[in-house]
Amino acid sequence: MRAERGLCEAVTDAGIVRAEIPGTADQGDPLSAPCTGDWAALRPATPGRGPVVHAVTARRTALVRSTASRSSHGHVLAANVDTVVVTVSLAAALKHGRTERMLALAWESGARPVLVLTKADRCADVQSAEAELAEVAPGTDVLVTSAVTGQGLDTLTAVLDGTVALLGPSGAGKSTLGNRLLGEDRLATGAIRETDGKGRHTTAWRELLPLPGGGVLLDTPGLRAIGLHDAQDGLEQTFADIERHAQDCRFTDCAHGREPGCAVMAAIEAGEIPQRRLDSHQRLLRENAYAASRTDARLRTGREAVRKGIAQNLRATYRFRERQS
Repeated sequence: MRAERGLCEAVTDAGIVRAEIPGTADQGDPLSAPCTGDWAALRPATPGRGPVVHAVTARRTALVRSTASRSSHGHVLAANVDTVVVTVSLAAALKHGRTERMLALAWESGARPVLVLTKADRCADVQSAEAELAEVAPGTDVLVTSAVTGQGLDTLTAVLDGTVALLGPSGAGKSTLGNRLLGEDRLATGAIRETDGKGRHTTAWRELLPLPGGGVLLDTPGLRAIGLHDAQDGLEQTFADIERHAQDCRFTDCAHGREPGCAVMAAIEAGEIPQRRLDSHQRLLRENAYAASRTDARLRTGREAVRKGIAQNLRATYRFRERQS
């Protein structure tokens, strides 16, 4: 129910125990390290030593982002999550690119994402903001809430299922929303800067807390960096509108630029898809492909071959121009 460096709290039939996580638990891969939400086997306590995590069972779902160090490994934020509540504050400027990143992370996990707009009491035009964000989240429930007035909380409670993870940047109102769902102030909250709407980290760890109506809540620390890690399926779900139009392109490898018969560009010209959304889609695809190439030797070799080919073509062009002059 809570994992820290070298230690965890686990729920057993004998109650909550504090168990040791051995230093070899990740075996060189952070993805295999025990995290909040995992089911694990423990070695019982012995004289002079407490319980020890022996093994972690296969995960049904996992929220994974790239590590903050930008290494080739992923970092598991939560395991065996059923519902991911992606929080977006209506009291700050909307950043659709960040929302799309969080949705891709949520879809890729295998859990069901729900986009929750918080702090509706501080938004001058809630209806317009809701419509704008609905276009960013095709296939995702979009709910408007206010922890101050109670708006939308009953509807949100009704759609939550199983293990619920709160995901969003600092200052989005995750912990305040979590306290309303828990029915008591269990999660620490803090003020935000009025200049940019950013908050200070108040959640320092991930912990499972029982919800009054059943299930458990998992609050995550605010994410400043949301790097994608092997999130191809999540991107396809997040940009389902672009993927749907892309099926009608004349060429299967269409880059959605100046190719003839591009259905995506036709949709943009018709006002069905914003140009910003295509730009975001292509940017995240490049980032995800680069992250994959760092762990896949074949992909890395392919990227290097493309780079060398471009360089050779440029050199040949320059030599041709010099001969012409």
